[in-house]
Amino acid sequence: MKKLVCILALSLLTLNAPAWCASLPKAAKPEDVGFSSQRLQHLTDKLNDDVVTGKIPGAVVLIARDGKVAYQQTFGFQDRAASSPMQPDSIFRIASMTKPVTMVAALMLAEEGKLQLMDPVAVYLPQLKQLQVGVEVKDGSGGRSLLLEPARREITVQDLMRHTSGMTYGIFGDSLVQRAYREANTLDDQQTNEQLIDKLAQLPLAFQPGTAFEYGMSNDVVGRLVEVQSGLDLNRFIVERIARPLGMRDTAFLLDTQQAARLARPQAAPGVPTFGEYNAAKPPKWFSGGGGLFSTVEDYARFCQMLLNGGELDGVRVLSRKSVELMTSNHLPPDVSYGAFTLELGLTAPLPQYGQGYGLGVGVRQEAGRSMVPGSVGDFFWGGATGPYFWVDPQEKLIAVLMLQTTDMSLRTHYRSLLRNLVYQALQ
Repeated sequence: MKKLVCILALSLLTLNAPAWCASLPKAAKPEDVGFSSQRLQHLTDKLNDDVVTGKIPGAVVLIARDGKVAYQQTFGFQDRAASSPMQPDSIFRIASMTKPVTMVAALMLAEEGKLQLMDPVAVYLPQLKQLQVGVEVKDGSGGRSLLLEPARREITVQDLMRHTSGMTYGIFGDSLVQRAYREANTLDDQQTNEQLIDKLAQLPLAFQPGTAFEYGMSNDVVGRLVEVQSGLDLNRFIVERIARPLGMRDTAFLLDTQQAARLARPQAAPGVPTFGEYNAAKPPKWFSGGGGLFSTVEDYARFCQMLLNGGELDGVRVLSRKSVELMTSNHLPPDVSYGAFTLELGLTAPLPQYGQGYGLGVGVRQEAGRSMVPGSVGDFFWGGATGPYFWVDPQEKLIAVLMLQTTDMSLRTHYRSLLRNLVYQALQ
């Protein structure tokens, strides 16, 4: 009866779904889904110790198997400076964990015949036709200048979804193209997606389309494609067509006053940049398909479970099974090169030496070896610059979500590795 009521509530698109609609079912004990309670204690002890020693302000971890939560724990502080404890429904900036959600939105439109991955993006966004590629040259004194050459082919929708469009991020390097991105203020949270596209149309690409994996603003362009082809802004599309139907009640680009009070904050560290408060008086106008969502551990776990289930959760089908298979398969060409920042992605880098590739918004494990952390062939994953991380392991029917707020790159990599090791060691 309770499940029926929940489904009815979701079908009415209720704005504030009750909490029990937003939680995956809990296993009576971890052993019921193949985990050792004793060995999961290693994870609890380690993260508690790291809060006490000040390595992290706090975190939330959720592990599920066979569709049931085996482990869910809060650690430390939602806001260490204010001594406010972490809560199960603390809200996090999930940064690039927005990307898989945006790719699901695009694939939904593809299933409706409104978008084709093979199409040039200019079919939908004419401003992005006939872009040029920036090529750096040095003079005899070592000075750099930028020459422009025509793109040898048009950017496709698939290029945007797998980061082979040639677009970059201005903040992750100092090439002349990246300088141009910074000068154009491409990360302005007061721009709209439409205004962003107008900026990108005037900027050179860092690589010829299709030749290199370059982590950048490609997925933000996909966000604009969703808007153009659906007639909804990206926030409305994700809230109304993905988050609300799946019971993800705290996943959106905007927060109300009560939600803002639940926002987890990183702790200050010498020499490490942090990110600001949520300003309800001046909320973002830019719904960044590459990095702007807020979410909770329970919300994102429901999204992961939907993907693990082949596109469906609790009677709500978001994608077909074949679209999920397409999303979570490697899309990088065998002769692709890699931008200089790729190594900085750490454990998530889609590099052959790690036995990993890249799908549509997610990294994909392709080999049993090579990776520095445990997992299974076919598992898929991603993380965010603000600290969160997730992976889905279809072979083990397992999902794991870490919500953490830190901009220290070495800490992010450390906890992603730590979580992988401590989850898999607890499997029976």
